[in-house]
Amino acid sequence: MADKQKAAAKAAKSEERAAKRAKRKQTWGQFWQAFNLQRKQDKKLIPLMLLAIVGMALLFFLIGLLWGGQWFMLPLGIGLGFVLAMYIFSKRLEGSMYEKVGDTPGAAGWTLENMRNTVGIVWHTKTGVAMNTQMDSVHRVVGNPGVVLVGEGAPHRVKPLMDQQKKRLNRLAGDVPVYEVLVGEGEGQVPLKKLQRELLKLPRNYKKNEVYSVNAKIEAMDRIGTGTPGAGLPKGPMPKAANMGGMNRRIKRANKRKGGE
Repeated sequence: MADKQKAAAKAAKSEERAAKRAKRKQTWGQFWQAFNLQRKQDKKLIPLMLLAIVGMALLFFLIGLLWGGQWFMLPLGIGLGFVLAMYIFSKRLEGSMYEKVGDTPGAAGWTLENMRNTVGIVWHTKTGVAMNTQMDSVHRVVGNPGVVLVGEGAPHRVKPLMDQQKKRLNRLAGDVPVYEVLVGEGEGQVPLKKLQRELLKLPRNYKKNEVYSVNAKIEAMDRIGTGTPGAGLPKGPMPKAANMGGMNRRIKRANKRKGGE
């Protein structure tokens, strides 16, 4: 019995190692493909990356010369140079992607969906919570600040959509702060490539664990509002401004239908 358990554990570890190797191979393949595509259209990429590596190596070598530790400092400089080169690559790749999406409808939604969670910061994005026939749209982000409504399109058409969503959120979750951001190049607007930076500037009113709770409640109320079957109330206290009247009417209608069957 013990031999069988050892064999099973060994097989499980072997499968785990194989899965990790496959994942590393896939990640490296994706990186190499992205690097090749970027270097073909960005002629400055490789010179800048080489400059970062050589520059950091030389800088640390010279620092090491001051106390006779140049050969110790050189590998450290090369390593940091590679880190800096990878940062340059990622930023230039990000910049070229923003240039490609440009003013395409849905570009802000794409940017929000690709925002990275960091230590203590989390984002839950729902794109296209409001739209019109001109492809202007409003996206909703629930994060540490509370709720952020991000609008893209013509300001005079997007603003009414955002106001409508803000009123709805105040009715459903009146105690949650709601912020508005309009994406664009005009006055009072935020350029697409600076969108995530703008969101990070907002006050952090909630901790990471609290964000999950706020998002769960808002999404549950979304399902109730659209009449999705099986939608239930979120656990915990309801927001102060929740509209219970409509909820009660739906429950009564459901009970009447059940009684007539």
